[in-house]
Amino acid sequence: MNTNPRVRYAPSPTGQPHIGNIRTALFNWLFAKRYGGTFIIRIEDTDQTRMVPGATENILESLEWLGINWDEGPSIEGPYKPYFQSKRLNLYQKAAYKLLNEGKAYYCYCNSEELTRAREVHAKHHSDIGYRDNCYNIGEDAIKRFEDQNRIPAIRFKSPTGTIIVLNDIVRGKVSWKSDILDDFVILKSDGFPTYHLASVLDDTAMEISHVFRAEEWLPSTPKHLALYSSLELDPPIFGHLPMILGPDRSKLSKRHGATSVLDYKEMGFIPQALVNFIVLLGWSLDDKTEIFDSRQLSEVFSMDRVVKSGAIFNREKLDWMNGYYIRQMSVEQLTDSIISYWTDFPPEQISMPIDHSFLSQIVPLVQERLKTLAEVEDKISFFVCDTLDYTSHELAIENITEQEPTYVLQQTLTIIDQISLFSRDSLENKLRSLAENLNLSPRKYFGMLRIAITARSVSPPLFETMEVLGRGICKDRILSCIAWIETFN
Repeated sequence: MNTNPRVRYAPSPTGQPHIGNIRTALFNWLFAKRYGGTFIIRIEDTDQTRMVPGATENILESLEWLGINWDEGPSIEGPYKPYFQSKRLNLYQKAAYKLLNEGKAYYCYCNSEELTRAREVHAKHHSDIGYRDNCYNIGEDAIKRFEDQNRIPAIRFKSPTGTIIVLNDIVRGKVSWKSDILDDFVILKSDGFPTYHLASVLDDTAMEISHVFRAEEWLPSTPKHLALYSSLELDPPIFGHLPMILGPDRSKLSKRHGATSVLDYKEMGFIPQALVNFIVLLGWSLDDKTEIFDSRQLSEVFSMDRVVKSGAIFNREKLDWMNGYYIRQMSVEQLTDSIISYWTDFPPEQISMPIDHSFLSQIVPLVQERLKTLAEVEDKISFFVCDTLDYTSHELAIENITEQEPTYVLQQTLTIIDQISLFSRDSLENKLRSLAENLNLSPRKYFGMLRIAITARSVSPPLFETMEVLGRGICKDRILSCIAWIETFN
């Protein structure tokens, strides 16, 4: 492998950056990191009608959140600036007119209705060859008539005929097309903006891109691009087309399979390192057993020869598992910081912010093993910080202490809590187990009732650790509240 490759990620700001789109960025970035190359971001904003306000910012935010940094591009000027195609129009227009003057392109005055009719006729009679526009051999009289109607022409490329276009794809091997299947496609629109085909060819050349790794959906466009390279007498880069990402039903991943935007997964509480690890395995593997990688490891082992041709299945259950694994590997300090950062971006409804860092760091170890996402933290720990508890849904569990009256048992519990000198997990467990034995109570039932009194939940983090974190005063207040509720209920 040659060193110092130049690769690019060239998104269009037409919506939220989805998983497949970001995977393209990740593969290019890892390839550059592995071989000491340069990773470039170029914003392909030539389709002005489809641009979505804020989309560019969302794309860059997604990359930054995942730790995918770029060497050249927006906010990081390089020798091939500007990195927005809308600011490079002179380059495209110059090349289009060059092709026009060399007889390799022609003006097209057709409007959308005329094009639709012409394509329908073509499809009926010439389904095995590409579309050649009515304006291909247009006469001077027709040109004058169109100009009198103030029609502004587009420029179409004259696709070659009678040849075979061959691509040696780094992922798919040798791929070939008959040139006769190519349409005479538009390279410069009537508004002066280029199409993707012309702009990407010219920019990849101007920016000295050595490798183009992009989604499989661009493979049918590749013969058009190779034809343009040939007509412009330019050397094409090395191409690699990445496999499609599929849903569990093996159809193309879409919104109906759940969230597809990277920022959606951020809001859902996924860890960026886990998402990077998961995404890289969508079409690539090191071997048949290794699944956990950090970014440093990936940059040392990633290579395109391990990218597969077949579609990659997006498995949400695996993503949840992997995210939980990364959460469990964090230190308490790291997870506490991550939770606070997450809540800063997505404020919790049941917990007042800001929350004390030290207090949260005492709670985190009690729930860390059970977490799959950061979004789950709020529900699991909200009882630690709420002022009042609702016992309504737990009346049967409380009344299930058949050996003794619940209020008597809780009063005895208060007495023991007052007597404990060191309010710690071990002391609480020892003393309260002894109380259950003295009162002839089932420990399971007793601790279940006590858990409800302390947390208003039948399932919570470990009871005695929870009591230690809450402290003696809060535990007593909650038991008293539970007693009052039982008496009112009765």
